[in-house]
Amino acid sequence: MTPHDLAARSRAAIWHPCTQMARLDAVPPLPIARGEGPWLFDTEGRRYFDANSSWWVNLFGHADAGLAEAIATQARTLPHVMLAGCTHEPAVELAERLSARTGGALGHAFYGSDGASATEIALKMSAHHWRNLGQPEKCEFIALAGGYHGETLGALSVTDVAIFRDAYAPLLRATHLAPALHESGALAAIEAKLVELQGRCAAVIVEPLIQGASGMRMHGPEVLRELRALCTRQGAHLIADEIAVGCGRTGSFFAWEQVRALGAEWPDFILLSKGITGGTLPLSLVLTTDAVFEAFLSDDVARGFLHSHSYTGNAIACAAANEVLRRMETLLPTLSGQAAALREAFAPLLHDDARIENGRQTGMVLAFDVKPGVAGERFAERFHLAARQHELLIRPIGRTVYLMPPYVIDASIARWLVEVVARTLNDVCSV
Repeated sequence: MTPHDLAARSRAAIWHPCTQMARLDAVPPLPIARGEGPWLFDTEGRRYFDANSSWWVNLFGHADAGLAEAIATQARTLPHVMLAGCTHEPAVELAERLSARTGGALGHAFYGSDGASATEIALKMSAHHWRNLGQPEKCEFIALAGGYHGETLGALSVTDVAIFRDAYAPLLRATHLAPALHESGALAAIEAKLVELQGRCAAVIVEPLIQGASGMRMHGPEVLRELRALCTRQGAHLIADEIAVGCGRTGSFFAWEQVRALGAEWPDFILLSKGITGGTLPLSLVLTTDAVFEAFLSDDVARGFLHSHSYTGNAIACAAANEVLRRMETLLPTLSGQAAALREAFAPLLHDDARIENGRQTGMVLAFDVKPGVAGERFAERFHLAARQHELLIRPIGRTVYLMPPYVIDASIARWLVEVVARTLNDVCSV
């Protein structure tokens, strides 16, 4: 079967996510046959470097042998058992490992299926915690401008990316919006909003260090330290959504570790998904504190946390995540060198190319914006298609070009990446 035939079948049978299906003739889906390391290969054998880690999930490269073996071993032993009334070693081990990474501060893990469900779980858990403490009025949330936390209705209620939110606005719960943390006066605005709510705010939700889907907008750990202190003073939970930025993306396993280094306490909730299984299986976790957990302990079933799905804590997915954590022990110390290789390779382009503005980097995430007058119509689509011709699979966000590659970067790969990004930029923008 030819790639054209497979793409045609895909257009007819699959409703692709975040895709205007009317554009698939102009932007046909790539028919991918296999993966190997950072490369994806189409059905005719052409290869593409996966610069965005297949929506930020792939950590070590595709078809990783260690992950494949961990998954196969668990599949032969115990693929799944319901986590209501049962338990199993992979789920316990994973929860213990993640708790240990917080020094026991976030010692309770609740399992979900994907990032949006983790957001839903944290929102429900926060509000239900306050209800159990006799404060049912604490059921409102503060989210930040440009924040993204998923696309189910609860998660979308705390998301502020217009293209995802606007069509469904009539279905969403009202949420209080405050400026993003990279904006001047953000903390003062959040504090004013908390005071205005007079104790009705259950939680503030934030993406630590990088707001992803709104264009890789970055802020430092200092403002997060102040936000943690502010939420504590005002009696609101702090939810750190590390779905995209966890698992080493910012240079530390948890982005919040960089806030802890400044003396801050841990947030009340940390959300993980995406990279936690290394790009193999859907899994998410909500990590929380003794204080939150203990508010649910009762003989009354209705005071327990009422959330579940059939594959909660799936054993195969947990086994993959445990293998990820084992691998990260040795990989984490190399990330600063990999990030430096990206920074050094891209420095001349970001400094000298007059078409580019706002070059930025946090850990293994590097981004720049193409100036509005240069980008032109459908920039992201044109850049994506042109990059394919240079063996690069990359999806800009609007006019923001970003790289969030697997953790395989060395100086030679970084130099190749900047060369093909520059060639692609030349293809779609006037020099």
